Amino acid sequence: MSTGTATAAPGRRRPPVRPARILLHAFLVVTALAWLAPLLWAVFAALRPYAETTTKGYVSWPDRLTLDNFTNAFEQSDMTHYFGNTLLIAVPAVLLTLLLSSMVAFYVSRFDFRLNLFLLLVFTAGNLLPQQVIITPLYRLYLLVDLPGITASGKLYDSALGLVLIHVAFQSGFCAFVLSNYMRMLPHELTEAALVDGASVWRMYAQIVLPLCKPAMAALATLLSIWIYNDFFWAIVLISTGENMPITSALNNLSGQYFTDPNLVAAGALLTAIPTLIVYFALQRQFVSGLTLGATKG
Repeated sequence: MSTGTATAAPGRRRPPVRPARILLHAFLVVTALAWLAPLLWAVFAALRPYAETTTKGYVSWPDRLTLDNFTNAFEQSDMTHYFGNTLLIAVPAVLLTLLLSSMVAFYVSRFDFRLNLFLLLVFTAGNLLPQQVIITPLYRLYLLVDLPGITASGKLYDSALGLVLIHVAFQSGFCAFVLSNYMRMLPHELTEAALVDGASVWRMYAQIVLPLCKPAMAALATLLSIWIYNDFFWAIVLISTGENMPITSALNNLSGQYFTDPNLVAAGALLTAIPTLIVYFALQRQFVSGLTLGATKG
């Protein structure tokens, strides 16, 4: 019986790195730095005193870094009050948008009728309309609508209710489109069995379909919260009183009539962005899934 020495199997050779892959990674790194450059520059400016930048310029090595700009921006802009205004707008707008759009999506996805597709297109078409087109008619409408006892001004204009309604109107189409695609992927046997057992349409919606849409609702709630919080356009157009403004438009308080401290404004902008970062990192999974939500065809 012959014996032999066992030879070790040669290790697997790593595939050579292709030049195209190196160029791709270099391009991605440069693109990421280009996107981060304004943020890093804002952080750098916010940590420097204004007196130093006026003497040495912004493109210079700092003598010292301080958090005084963040403290002054928070106190001078009264951010606590404006954060409360933003919550007063964002929370009802998100909840009302999800409620109304889920009802539309349930009706479109679960019932077959002649105008089914047309109704969904009407809701979706609202997203294709540029917001700037309706500034003048919407402004006049908000001034004409009387709501005595409901809003402080008695009008939709210059009120939190007006901003809530405009956000609901513009975001409902997208949410209805996404939720309808998601609901079409749910088995129809669930609602058919409930219908046979005598369940009403409202019960099928509230107790059967809606609980199954929690992942889609969570993703849309994350996206809506960030979009509505970051809104600046409608807050400037529909709010005239400084005390009623949300946090994004309240940064104007840091700009004086004759003098503006850019370092102070940069610190205020960074403080304003903190809640969106918290929401993103806390609900990162829902945010990423929301980017492709409803893209699959049921």
